[in-house]
Amino acid sequence: MAQPIARSKVRSRKDGSAVPLDETDKKLLNLMQGSFELRADPFKGVADKAEISEDEVMERVQYLLDKRIIREITPIFDTRALGYESMLVAAKVDADNPHRAAQFINSHPGVTHNYLRNHEFNLWFTLAVEPDSKLGLDGTLDVMAAKTGAESIRQLPTLKLFKIRMDLEMEGGTDALKTAGEAVEPMELDPIELNALDIEVIKATQGPMEVRSDAYVPAAEKLGLPVAHVLARLASLQERGGLRRVAAILYHRRAGFSANGMGVWAVPADEILETGRRMAAFRGVSHCYQRPTYADWPYSVFTMAHGRSKEECDAVLDAIAEDTGITERATLYSSTEFKKVRMMYFTDDFKRWEQEHSS
Repeated sequence: MAQPIARSKVRSRKDGSAVPLDETDKKLLNLMQGSFELRADPFKGVADKAEISEDEVMERVQYLLDKRIIREITPIFDTRALGYESMLVAAKVDADNPHRAAQFINSHPGVTHNYLRNHEFNLWFTLAVEPDSKLGLDGTLDVMAAKTGAESIRQLPTLKLFKIRMDLEMEGGTDALKTAGEAVEPMELDPIELNALDIEVIKATQGPMEVRSDAYVPAAEKLGLPVAHVLARLASLQERGGLRRVAAILYHRRAGFSANGMGVWAVPADEILETGRRMAAFRGVSHCYQRPTYADWPYSVFTMAHGRSKEECDAVLDAIAEDTGITERATLYSSTEFKKVRMMYFTDDFKRWEQEHSS
């Protein structure tokens, strides 16, 4: 039986995190964000990479969950690949009472992220609607505008997706975050073909996973299938682009990443492909997209930077500016997180919301 891990009782925040983290914790957090494999014993796979025992991995991971450093371990499915329409939305709502608008917007099951940001368009949220939505994105936004009294709403759908990979670098410092890697190709956004079993596997596996050696057994029992069949179906979804990965999602601030800056860039139309590829390669960038421009919004490429401080975010974005030569830019920082959850697919919540709020 593994011996309990000795933990410091010091209350000071080491490296900005909400609880002290040792080097093994940091290594595990990196591995859990990107190396949690589709195998019957995924914690053993992490243990082999960390060069510690499986028992210790599970004990440490449970500790990080209990201390709310890890939010959850879950499959991360691709919204667009599963046939859902989605976009980023910027809304101009009452600056004195933005929480009122946020409360109604948050009631929609397809709103997974909602932030107050330092801009005239002060409420920024993601919205998705299911494949057979009667309202669609436009109709849903019409309801939201009417219910919240939003003065203006900007639709900012993804035109090109260069990167969507939220890994917080726990071991490296600022230099690691602002390092440019190899330029990446934009990803396809087309829906994939799903059969009935695909949908049942998605419904059974989505949401938080238990910390247990046989982590996929609960989903397999729910489906009445062998674990090997569930893993094979998940692997098929991953190959087709429906599943990005299975990973630990962290509480950014409690993990020490207290700042996130949305860098927006006025990139000339004929340079977007090459520039977007280069921006997406930076380690400190989690999301990189091309989005539409407007007469008073010239920014065509969006990059999300995460750091332990505003200064660290600025360092990442400054490094991008130096690398690409793009000077017309802005950074929007979030001051309040109104909502941040994982999307739950193929539920009845979408239809219930539309029935309640459509006239």
